[in-house]
Amino acid sequence: MTDPIPSIDNAIHGPIRGGASDPTYAGVLSFMRRRYTRDLDGVDVAVLGVPFDGAVTNRPGARFGPQAIRRASAIFDGDPQFPSGLDPFDRLNVVDFGDCHLDTRRPATIPGAIEEQAQAIVDTGCHLVTLGGDHFITLPLLRAHAMRHGPLALVQFDAHQDTWEDEGDCMSHGTFVSRAVSEGLIDPVRSIQIGIRTVAPADFGIEILDAHEAHRLGADGIAAEIGARVGDAPAYLTFDIDCLDPAYAPGTGTPVSGGLSSHIALAALWGTRGIDWRGMDIVEVSPPYDHADITAIAGATVVQHYLQILAEKHAG
Repeated sequence: MTDPIPSIDNAIHGPIRGGASDPTYAGVLSFMRRRYTRDLDGVDVAVLGVPFDGAVTNRPGARFGPQAIRRASAIFDGDPQFPSGLDPFDRLNVVDFGDCHLDTRRPATIPGAIEEQAQAIVDTGCHLVTLGGDHFITLPLLRAHAMRHGPLALVQFDAHQDTWEDEGDCMSHGTFVSRAVSEGLIDPVRSIQIGIRTVAPADFGIEILDAHEAHRLGADGIAAEIGARVGDAPAYLTFDIDCLDPAYAPGTGTPVSGGLSSHIALAALWGTRGIDWRGMDIVEVSPPYDHADITAIAGATVVQHYLQILAEKHAG
């Protein structure tokens, strides 16, 4: 009797702990080859996709973001990760929870569906990492996190402040901050926006580190500003990929020139390891406008860095 053919599909058959050995060009794709499961018993981090772009005001396509980010993340498969040198999965039990189920025939149900499904994960005590999707999805995600953790310090990497007037029943990726402030989901005094290079009608007392100032400060200076602003407050990270200059992230719905480089943004994020992170999302990756997965790779790398931050804090 011959031995069974070994499987390369760690996303289906592999263990939760440890890196996978699938070739980067083959096998079932999940985020960094993590096991697809909805069993959160003993899980530290769950990765959830929210394939929604019904709230964009310019170019659509971010509904394909979770697929693209997962595909791009295969390049990290099974290796010690830069810059920590760790395999985060030696310390953390991380699973891919799959995608949020949304009934796009009934748009009014979508915010509640995102919040409910995120809440079910957060209520287990599991750390939620979300792949978007347009930036509207951050509002229901903040609702779910604030229900458990209380008002959060918001750390927002973005080209836009997203503080346009909200009428209470609209869905727009440009109003989620306005609504989060009005609902008491975030603490503006502890919140900061990095990379802004557009003008909005309000700031609600949130600190704005615009792109010119961010470039002047450099990665270490950005990280120091974030740390000083957030302090010891529980914090939520939302990373809009259009924070990066279109040279580094062409595949996004509302690109704005003059943004951060991938290096500065990633190094600044790495410098926030002292922050009490409670959850994060990566949004606005729009594959139809991407080239050679440049934007998806940047998005996947943001999440990879974030998981390393969580792993460094975890005893294993």
